[in-house]
Amino acid sequence: MRLTLIVSSLFVANSAAFTVPSWPHATAAAATRRASALRMSDGSYDFDVAVIGCGVGGHGAALHARGQSLSTAVFSGGDVGGTCVNRGCVPSKALLAASGRVRDMKNEHHLESMGIKVAGEVEYDRQGIADHAKNLAANIKGNLGNSLLGLGCEVIEGRGVLTGNPHEIKDEATGKVYTAKDIILAPGSVPFVPPGVTVDEKTVYTSDGALELQFVPEWVAIIGSGYIGLEFSDVYTALGSEVTFVEALPMLMPTFDREIAKQAERILIRDRPIDYRTGVFAAEVTPGIPGEKPVTIKMIDAETKEHVETIEVDAAMIATGRVPNTANMGLEDMGIETNRGFVAVNEKMEVLTKAEGGEVIPNVYCIGDANGKMMLAHAASAQGISAVENIAGRSHVVDHDAIPAACFTHPEIAMVGPTEEQCIERAEKEGWTLGKSQGSFRANSKALAEGEGAGIAKVLYNKDTGKVVAVHIIGIHAADLIQECANAVAAGTTVKELSMMVHTHPTLCEVLDEAFKGAVGMSAH
Repeated sequence: MRLTLIVSSLFVANSAAFTVPSWPHATAAAATRRASALRMSDGSYDFDVAVIGCGVGGHGAALHARGQSLSTAVFSGGDVGGTCVNRGCVPSKALLAASGRVRDMKNEHHLESMGIKVAGEVEYDRQGIADHAKNLAANIKGNLGNSLLGLGCEVIEGRGVLTGNPHEIKDEATGKVYTAKDIILAPGSVPFVPPGVTVDEKTVYTSDGALELQFVPEWVAIIGSGYIGLEFSDVYTALGSEVTFVEALPMLMPTFDREIAKQAERILIRDRPIDYRTGVFAAEVTPGIPGEKPVTIKMIDAETKEHVETIEVDAAMIATGRVPNTANMGLEDMGIETNRGFVAVNEKMEVLTKAEGGEVIPNVYCIGDANGKMMLAHAASAQGISAVENIAGRSHVVDHDAIPAACFTHPEIAMVGPTEEQCIERAEKEGWTLGKSQGSFRANSKALAEGEGAGIAKVLYNKDTGKVVAVHIIGIHAADLIQECANAVAAGTTVKELSMMVHTHPTLCEVLDEAFKGAVGMSAH
């Protein structure tokens, strides 16, 4: 039996906000399994695999390593769960869930259409909502830690870094050096703060500070209109804030499918207290003092760099993306060149010395945000599993086109595969014909019963083979509906095959059934 070491990166920003009790001691059975596994090492190395980072990607690699009968040690760096669990996906969903209920209860027209009346004004407890997010993150973090211990993993609190010598990892907390046959880098990412922006995490904050919900500003500017910015605009407007987007590119939601982005602008922005500036940089953002001094935002034209406007708001959220958390990991000592912090890898997640013409660094892998292939938690987990497969001698490559993504607004946006614009380019380049078919929530019984008829599902497929290439959805529970589509892309399922599959009635998934049937000339009831 080989040994595996998972080394967690230390994400220090705002860690105090998510203080949790120490994990419960492993059960006697788990301790016995761990001791037995450690004794069975062949002794060539301290461990067989070292994964530096214990976010969702590192945790996924650890679970799969244990599934291969590999003993596992985790250098947690005080941050089991990483960004996703502590400062990202998980607590933000708690804020969205709570604020979404406030929005629903304040929507008198919607409630009255179903015969419901709410007496008096709908109120919420800001601290209670913030605590809901904090407690959820703490619970999930504890669960992840317990799962590692329960599977016999050795949990070490320090952060792991490379020493420059092959097969070596140093625990920064103690200085002790460990050896491992293979190393997986999974340090995750941190919020990107553009030049000229001063962050105090009180009135000018990244997603880290926003998740603490220290106060609900009357007017908040959100710099950036991607996934994170959109989700927080949903939270803030539900809780009573006015929002201004500041977007450097000429259009809002620049990475989204254009048709879906237009739908999102109509559904999520026009009917809400939201305005926006596009084609401008927030060149200077100066913090204020809550209730006393406003935040000042100086905007310049993205092309001419000339000053165009200065606004004063109660708060500013910086949602301009994320950058790899790869600094001070010892990468340079291993001959690894990074590009803006990103580590180059091949399709097997093996680390290359550099992006162009680089050579493989033996026994070193990199997964998750740090390699930049797809900055999503579940993509990191898939890459972690893939890396362990390759380490175990079973060649594996992740199909990133089949990995879904979602934006958890109300209603949600979800997608798998390229945008329609990208599909058009790909079809022309590769010589195939692009097909397109849509289903509408407006014609769906379940959506109408919920009073949520806004949205569409768009299926893009290869007319020559019938295979699904991409699907884009905006509508109620889009994040759940997309999985069927991701499975179809992964399996190479054709629209003809999907059109003959039975979908439960009445359910939201019949929106997809309508699109699949429409692709082959059939009608859906």
